[in-house]
Amino acid sequence: MIDIRNESCLDTMQKLSPKSIDVVLTSPFYNTNKKAGKARTLENTSVADGQYDYVRYDTHVDNMTDKEYCDFTVELFKGFDRVLSSNGSVLYNICYGAENTAGMFQAVTAVVTQTDFTIADVIVWKKSNALPNSCSPNRLTRIWEFVFVFCRKGELKTFRCNKRVTSLRKTGQKAYENISNFIEAKNNDETCPFNKATFSTDLCKKLLALYAVGDTVTVYDPFMGSGTTAVACQELGYDCYGSEISENQVKWATERLARNGKSRSKWLDELLGGDEE
Repeated sequence: MIDIRNESCLDTMQKLSPKSIDVVLTSPFYNTNKKAGKARTLENTSVADGQYDYVRYDTHVDNMTDKEYCDFTVELFKGFDRVLSSNGSVLYNICYGAENTAGMFQAVTAVVTQTDFTIADVIVWKKSNALPNSCSPNRLTRIWEFVFVFCRKGELKTFRCNKRVTSLRKTGQKAYENISNFIEAKNNDETCPFNKATFSTDLCKKLLALYAVGDTVTVYDPFMGSGTTAVACQELGYDCYGSEISENQVKWATERLARNGKSRSKWLDELLGGDEE
């Protein structure tokens, strides 16, 4: 079951049943569409002054104030708290922009201090085919982004994977030898004329392989965009709800799902490398 709704995520979450979502997986807008204090518009966003700016949408300019962005993020997570099942996870892909380095950290801090969620893990996503986001002589080329893993305070964080535990000889400490917080995955894999910041199907599959626990899983993406999370769920056999305010992107995602038309394959079993523990 795939259900993409052309409405705000805050509206969708009011309609979803409480505790009905097992995993929230999303890549929200980063609020990085700023230049020297002057907001860019949908018309003038482009590569300028050595900065590649891919954050461009057909219905959102992406230039809130930092306070507005933090307030919106807190409201968003309060909605997650209502719909997320016990021990569920929020997988939140976000990064900072060269023109607004503090905004991301302020928003994440606001979530931890003003909601019932805490950071369970921070995953570093290395983009195996990333385009550089900076041509500045003063910055290194960044080919990674964060995925913050949130769970409710006091709840267990659950994994789905074939875990292999190893002990360090000198200290006796234990670690998962085949799991780390570093994931390499392909970058945006779908060109969409209404969204220059599409998500990664490869990353979605690898995240769901870790955090989608059980055979019956319901995923929610509050910023569905061109439908990447839904495509990953379609291929893995998971139910998925999505919200998207752009009518054009909802149509695009619907057609993309029809083109994809794949059922669950051996992909997940091959990735896990065996039975679950």
